Amino acid sequence: MYVSFHGHSVVKIKTGDFTILIDPFISGNGLTDLIAENEKPNVILLTHGHNDHVGDTVAIAKANDSLVIAPFELAEYLEWQGVRTHGMHIGGAYQFEFGKVKLTQAFHGSSYVTEKNEIIYTGMPAGILFSAEGKTIYHAGDTALFGDMKLIGERHPIDLAFLPIGDNFTMGIEDAAYAVELLNPQAVVPIHYNTFPPIKQDPNDFKELVKHSNVHIWEAGDGTEM
Repeated sequence: MYVSFHGHSVVKIKTGDFTILIDPFISGNGLTDLIAENEKPNVILLTHGHNDHVGDTVAIAKANDSLVIAPFELAEYLEWQGVRTHGMHIGGAYQFEFGKVKLTQAFHGSSYVTEKNEIIYTGMPAGILFSAEGKTIYHAGDTALFGDMKLIGERHPIDLAFLPIGDNFTMGIEDAAYAVELLNPQAVVPIHYNTFPPIKQDPNDFKELVKHSNVHIWEAGDGTEM
């Protein structure tokens, strides 16, 4: 399995014959190395409905008949747009051909703003536990710090965690570092920072606060074999 980071909260996983994209905000993302038209994922995983996470989902999914897995209300909305979906809810898990997906809680909002300036409520936000090939990846989505991160880490030993550090909309650096202590992953990658002025952060400050996990500060396109 190969896992890579592509700016903001975009993560790509390649396992077997499958390519999976998480939160594919590509168009309008000044930090990504991806071009939406070139991406051909089999699966798209979404943490919540904000535009900087749904991103290019509809266009990519329609072009490639990708399966979109998302919290139920968001999945329903995207199905109305002609996308093939699988809806889930927090605490639920499902074994797919390519791996196991489980949604965790996340403390944030979830809505999609249309081109007509309509705000569509898209259910509860979530984090994602993805397991395949004997490894577990945790993508926290957009979230505040919460105590049950300790429970997530105890029940699902995490090999690699992607945690937001941008502050303002999500955890900041200090809370994210504390989240690492609760989750106890083998390694962690900071995400959701520097894309917009309100979330400007130095990831090295985060790295200095983390004591018991390996911190990888990845530029867009960086990744690792697991």
